[in-house]
Amino acid sequence: MDDKIKLKIILPKIPDIELVAIEGMDRMARFMGIPDDKISEAHVLVTEAVINAFEHSGQKNPVVHVEFTMNQENLTIFVRDFGKGFNPKNIEEPDIHKKLGSSHKRGWGLKLMESMSDNFKIDSDKRGTKITIIKNLQ
Repeated sequence: MDDKIKLKIILPKIPDIELVAIEGMDRMARFMGIPDDKISEAHVLVTEAVINAFEHSGQKNPVVHVEFTMNQENLTIFVRDFGKGFNPKNIEEPDIHKKLGSSHKRGWGLKLMESMSDNFKIDSDKRGTKITIIKNLQ
């Protein structure tokens, strides 16, 4: 067995399509002998990244590219859209106290992904957004 395996998926925008990516990632983990508890947090990361890509790309018929690279030590999750992009520095840090008193409770996705990742990187420009997440599996 190779030391590392890779899966690439192109997702159309249809309801619950992020579950296809999660299923693929789970199958990779089982094949590699990675325990469920080590991969479970990655479910949240993939769900957030894919839903954010669809929601914020600004495209009429968006597609999202998802790529997983896994070995015994870590999982790399790469999610890309081809939308309008954004400046990550312009994203306001969510404030729990403001959110509790507001009708707008959303806006936690990037913060959540960053806090659950061992390495989190966003590259975004007018050609789209790329999110790279590394999750240690040891």
